[in-house]
Amino acid sequence: MSDWTRVCTREELPPGQHRALDVDGAQLLVANVDGEFHAIEDVCTHDGGDLAGGVQCGYEIECPRHGARFDLRTGRALCAPAYEPVAVFPIRIDADGVVWVRDDRWD
Repeated sequence: MSDWTRVCTREELPPGQHRALDVDGAQLLVANVDGEFHAIEDVCTHDGGDLAGGVQCGYEIECPRHGARFDLRTGRALCAPAYEPVAVFPIRIDADGVVWVRDDRWD
């Protein structure tokens, strides 16, 4: 899975916002934190629920189901009931301001 997938332009995802997308069958969450873009797997490691419906606060996203929080930069689980991290994915932004992501886990 070495192909890059277009997410949006910088303007389409303002700071403090995030969106979910499917990249070759993997569910990803891309978030803008003060102009920095980060991508993690959109699956809570506690129970497999989506994270995209949760609240983003700075570099953290909170699972809407049971309140587990994850670091958007590292994927690290920050509090119970989740203890395992989520996968993190590379982001690139081209000269036209288009945000791209790819699932590099199988490279």
